[in-house]
Amino acid sequence: MPGTIVDAQIHLWARESPDRPWPDYGRAYAHGEELTAEQALARMDEAGVHRAVLVPPSWEGDRNEVCLAAARDYPDRFAVMGRFPIEDPAQGDALANWRETPEMLGVRLTFGNEVQKPWLTDGTADWFWREAERAGIPVMVFVPGSLPAVAVIAERHPDLRLIIDHLSLFGVLDEAIFEQLPPVLDLARFPNVAVKASCMPSLVNEPYPYPTLQRAIRQVVEAFGPRRTFWGSDISRLPCLLIDNVRLFTEGCPFLSDEDLDWIMGRAIADWLEWR
Repeated sequence: MPGTIVDAQIHLWARESPDRPWPDYGRAYAHGEELTAEQALARMDEAGVHRAVLVPPSWEGDRNEVCLAAARDYPDRFAVMGRFPIEDPAQGDALANWRETPEMLGVRLTFGNEVQKPWLTDGTADWFWREAERAGIPVMVFVPGSLPAVAVIAERHPDLRLIIDHLSLFGVLDEAIFEQLPPVLDLARFPNVAVKASCMPSLVNEPYPYPTLQRAIRQVVEAFGPRRTFWGSDISRLPCLLIDNVRLFTEGCPFLSDEDLDWIMGRAIADWLEWR
């Protein structure tokens, strides 16, 4: 087993309320009413997960306070990849000082809905990539259907550390995974691109030990290597016990060495995000 298991993605959020409304586009895909730090920790402890990167969910809008509060309450367990309003270049000074907040590791952006998806290619986000690269801020991106745009960004900004969320596999099942994997694997040619192998059990209609996923994981690790492949759960969307998602990698992939697992299950994401 790896020495320290770090979950590359867990959402925490608070219930919607009149003084804290969610954006209209978010209500349709929220994972539930709320997920608290204590609820997440109970599931992590049960599965032997030591730390987690907290990702504020898009359905709350560009809010980070719930995740930051959890990281302050449990600094040995949590740190945050915060949301940022890239549509507002006037926020450039805030980005330059982003990591001065001790709990903040970087930025996580979503381009999955009709409002935000065009920002990848219409020039809206161009200033952000340049400034994030300059400030040394790693960025997680959720980009279903938009991988060519990521290739352009990675090539233009070779010092910008990018992480592709969920292997950019979303809305596919079973063998269809292998139809959508090639464009993901092609991004391995950029040394500044890593992938988050998160919530993978949601991609198949089979139980543990998920033989289809084992084949996919092998292809991903062969392309990106264990130092650019990050295990994660996205537990609020996970269709199985967290321990089964852990075991998929630690017990179900005999082609992974102990050293591979040490990197994939925690060391690599901590290194990439400089989470000491």
